[in-house]
Amino acid sequence: MAETVQAAPARSRRARGAKAPGPKTDAAAPEAASPAADAGTLVGYYRQMLLIRRFEERAARAYTEAKIGGYCHLNLGEEATVVGLMAALRPTDYLFTNYREHGYALAKGIGAERVMAELYGRSTGVSKGWGGSMHLFDAEARLLGGYGIVGGQVPLAAGAALAVSYKGGDEVVMCQMGDGTTAIGAFHESLNIAALWNLPVVFVVINNGLGMGTTVENSAAEPELYRRGAAYRTESLRVDGTDVLAVRDAARTAVERARAESRPYLLETVSPRLKGHSVVDPARYRSKEEKEALKAADPLARMALDLEDAGILSADDRDRLDAEVTAEIDAAAAFADDSPAPDVSTLFDYTYATPVPGELRRLPADPVFGS
Repeated sequence: MAETVQAAPARSRRARGAKAPGPKTDAAAPEAASPAADAGTLVGYYRQMLLIRRFEERAARAYTEAKIGGYCHLNLGEEATVVGLMAALRPTDYLFTNYREHGYALAKGIGAERVMAELYGRSTGVSKGWGGSMHLFDAEARLLGGYGIVGGQVPLAAGAALAVSYKGGDEVVMCQMGDGTTAIGAFHESLNIAALWNLPVVFVVINNGLGMGTTVENSAAEPELYRRGAAYRTESLRVDGTDVLAVRDAARTAVERARAESRPYLLETVSPRLKGHSVVDPARYRSKEEKEALKAADPLARMALDLEDAGILSADDRDRLDAEVTAEIDAAAAFADDSPAPDVSTLFDYTYATPVPGELRRLPADPVFGS
């Protein structure tokens, strides 16, 4: 049931570009070429990728300025995967992610101002300032959380898919995770029960080649992670995560199969990250040659060249688009700076979805018993 797919046919310079270090995707070719995308769609994808890039760069800067607390994990280098996956979803479909989720929130349609404000811990953020970088949540956009515990989102996504199935809905649940998640028990338990109960969920493994600083090859007996689907008789696919069209088309196949057949699907995207595991990780485990190869294979820069070669987006147009996106991110940062911190009295407001009798709301400095 497992198959491997390459990127969509190269757009000119794509074939000449350097290949990033990491897992290979050069096994079987797809049965049919990816359908062509019109110029407006391609520019739209590029703009989304650029928005994510500039947002994450600004987030990294804000972290060094002590405006963002806690942990902060960036989607730098994974922009094509993020945009391609989100392009395959309907607005009514649900999304669960791990802690590397800023780009997913943006591509799901949540405004950069609200995402940045959450990173700053401000009350205008998507989680009212109480979630921070790793816990973005927006029920209206159907982004049901970023999760800080590795694999914590996977059983919950299966549960959401069960709810959809139970209610007879046509929504699909997409569950994003990192490559390290495939080694934990919750991953296997969730794939097993999703297959047994015919749940409409697409599990997406973002394989950036490293679990923090350990390569997939050194941590997984079977480093081609999509093959894990075979143990649960689940359709699976591996795709080049640096090609937005290849990711979109593979994700559409997975999502629509889950929707039409109410069956789970396992999709692996090979998407090397450009930086360390988190903002504070200098990635010293990478050689100079690896870092240079990653820079040369940058999916954003490669797509810009593809669009220029195709006569779709000139260098001047690209510069104007960059200025427009940069201004949007500057405005988001200013909005976050100017927004108030949440009042401490709201700390427990979102512990439960509905009121719970006897709910504990004691702060650390409060007495155990009332006076």
